[in-house]
Amino acid sequence: MKFKILIPVYNDWQSVLKLLDNINSSIESLDHEISVIIVNDASNHDRPVDEKDLENIHSVKILNMKINQGHARCIATGLKYIYEKEDFDYVIPMDGDGEDRPEEIPQFINRVEDSKDKVIVGERVKRSENLVFKICYQVHKLVTLTFTGKSIKYGNFTCLPKTTIEKMINEKATWNSFSGSLRKIEKELISIPSARSSRYFGPSKMSFFNLLKHSLSIISVFRQTVLIRSALFIVVYILMIKSNASVITAIPLVLLLVMIYSISNLALRENMEEFNNSLKNILDITKIK
Repeated sequence: MKFKILIPVYNDWQSVLKLLDNINSSIESLDHEISVIIVNDASNHDRPVDEKDLENIHSVKILNMKINQGHARCIATGLKYIYEKEDFDYVIPMDGDGEDRPEEIPQFINRVEDSKDKVIVGERVKRSENLVFKICYQVHKLVTLTFTGKSIKYGNFTCLPKTTIEKMINEKATWNSFSGSLRKIEKELISIPSARSSRYFGPSKMSFFNLLKHSLSIISVFRQTVLIRSALFIVVYILMIKSNASVITAIPLVLLLVMIYSISNLALRENMEEFNNSLKNILDITKIK
């Protein structure tokens, strides 16, 4: 079978080059054609030109974008490019900083044989961030479950069959949130345990603000469900506090209204026309193997 590993990158070439070495060593025992597609999100740091010996990787291509468009849209563009331009059976999107462990790639590929063309996701069982971030992440999962009814315990690190790729490039939510879109179009997912590792170099880029935006982007995919559940919450909450109404008891309502406003704005990022024209943003393609 033919696998394409999809990696978005912005400036962090040091990590990506180390990741390529680790992918190469991790897939040594696999009898499949494995290639890598890197989406360069208009980096303003030059890529090192050192030759690399990647004997176990079939090919490595870099799609150089004209303008910076963000992590989610890089993945969306990469999926569209692979579906329209490449010969493949499965795509494995993963982060390029080492937080998605290349040692787990064989687990995805070995599970494919009995997956019956279902999506395989890396369910987070361990994270490497500090305690405060871990607590915020659990809150993010709880809020997502409460307002959408969807339990999303995975990120980009997944293994997608061609049938799913076709659905994703025809779903406008993919342009805004990878994991939200995937949960929307696929009801049955196969989970394998995945430990979130530390970045190869430098601190994590997932700040509290980025986590909040990530969480709201996922929730925005299911905004109709969110609006219904929010309306029910507001009615029930007002009935509960009507005899004890105060500025303090109004805080949850204010926060909920802010959340609804935020997801409404983020939902505007779901632009199918931009998604359909995303390959026009490719400046050129560099083949390094």
